Amino acid sequence: MQENREQQKGEQEKGFEFFAMISRMKYIERWALMRNSISENISEHSLEVGIIAHGLAVIGNRRLGKNYSEERAALLGLYHDATEILTGDMPTPVKYYNTDILDAFRKVEDNAARRLLSMLPQDLTEDFKGIFFPKKEEEDLWKLVKAADKLSALIKCIEEEKLGNGEFASAKKAVEEFLNQMALPEVEIFQREFLSAYEISLDEL
Repeated sequence: MQENREQQKGEQEKGFEFFAMISRMKYIERWALMRNSISENISEHSLEVGIIAHGLAVIGNRRLGKNYSEERAALLGLYHDATEILTGDMPTPVKYYNTDILDAFRKVEDNAARRLLSMLPQDLTEDFKGIFFPKKEEEDLWKLVKAADKLSALIKCIEEEKLGNGEFASAKKAVEEFLNQMALPEVEIFQREFLSAYEISLDEL
């Protein structure tokens, strides 16, 4: 018991690195293989994903009779790419090139998640574990987060197109196909009612 207290005291004096590490999301750039008109980091992306995931949950609850935890959807969205602080943003064509690469990268992501959790005080670890290691009972929320992630990517493609950058044309088509395959009514509603506003200028909003 005394040894544990001394260990905790030593850790407190050193400081825990978790939140300082999470704040470094702003240094990890997305779309590394693409020519970008406007750069985007995973901190910016994660905020947008959290906002959209929350919106999808609200749509599901109000329009479709679902029982999503709206706040939890937002939280999962905020942290969904946190492991990329340690792994970097793996370009989609590389990550999904074959199952061997994908399986290997998922193991790397698992190790990165465990490393981030190890940066927390032991008594707080359990509260964050479900953010990094999805729970079976939150499978529907994680689908919303995945959809929000893809919607954020689609919005990025639209914004680049507005600036005359044709680099994202193929990415836009691939993202649209992925979203169609998800066949989530929440996503269909979001696309129908909100997506077109991203194509207009500030003066037109």
